[in-house]
Amino acid sequence: MATQKGIYKRGNIYWICYVGLDGTIHRESTGSRKLKDAQVLLTTRRNAVLEGKAPEVKRIVNHTFREMAEKYIEWMKVRHKSAGLKMYLIQQLVDAFGNLPLRRLTPPLVSEHQTGYLAKGLKNSSINKKISLLKAMIAWSVENSMVEQDVLDKLKRVKMLKDDSKRLRYLAVDESKALVAACEPYFRPVIITALTTGMRKREILKLRWDQVDLEHGFILLVETKNGEGRQIPIVPELRKVLDSQPRLEGCPYVFPNTKTMMPFWSGDKPFANALNKAGITDFHFHDLRHTYASHLVMSGIDLTTVMHLMSHKSIKMTLRYAHLAPSHKVKAVAAIEEKFQGMFQDGSEDVL
Repeated sequence: MATQKGIYKRGNIYWICYVGLDGTIHRESTGSRKLKDAQVLLTTRRNAVLEGKAPEVKRIVNHTFREMAEKYIEWMKVRHKSAGLKMYLIQQLVDAFGNLPLRRLTPPLVSEHQTGYLAKGLKNSSINKKISLLKAMIAWSVENSMVEQDVLDKLKRVKMLKDDSKRLRYLAVDESKALVAACEPYFRPVIITALTTGMRKREILKLRWDQVDLEHGFILLVETKNGEGRQIPIVPELRKVLDSQPRLEGCPYVFPNTKTMMPFWSGDKPFANALNKAGITDFHFHDLRHTYASHLVMSGIDLTTVMHLMSHKSIKMTLRYAHLAPSHKVKAVAAIEEKFQGMFQDGSEDVL
């Protein structure tokens, strides 16, 4: 539903804007989720201007980035399912801007840090994640009256770096077998699950038995990265793995650390050891997901089906695998040739 002129929302909070005595546009948070409160405040501010009075706007305390981050984390833990994954990024931002007042967070300063990250060898995609999170935190700060709108408006001008995350690395069948064989026995089921489901690392490591339906042959994921649940078919090879996986008393996880009965935090060490033993280089755990999708496409599975199996938000994310199915283009051209075969001939050798 449209709101009246001079009233808009940032998140769930209503804001007002009006022309002040100095002729400039003033923006102010109402701190309320009610439209009526915004209407009353806007009327009050406009009447004050008409009477030649400067509106008494409540001044925002000059919070530091660290103070804001602490409150943002409290809010995020309740609202965001992926809070744990963002914590390390937030800590890095706090290390960079912790004692800085939010009002002094300017585009040149942020750009300077971008350059610093590049000098340390960070990839553009990794830096972009930090900057995107930084902007989201400042937007939240504006909504919660911890800093003025103009700080966010300025930060929006900070340009993101050219995305270098288009990397598509996947394993051939022989490489996949070699990797599985090179894994320690306790970690092998994790890799087989990744290769046969396309699940993300955290989805696998935190997988619970109540999400596994062996009777009907699927895994049910509820808390996924994009917020949408999905069902993943259990192929025969994976069924063998799950059937043989011990169920530890009092432990809900399928692949737990037997010492702590909790999920492995990263699995980086056993994965790196397996890669080294198998002689596989330039490969990350997330590339197992690419391997799953790539082999689906190369097997002739249509991209729409792959999109749903991968839980992509849009077909655009799936199209990165399209080049792996050149046979589709050949079949399309062959179909056109068959359709028009003989239509342009009138019995002579040369029509044109």
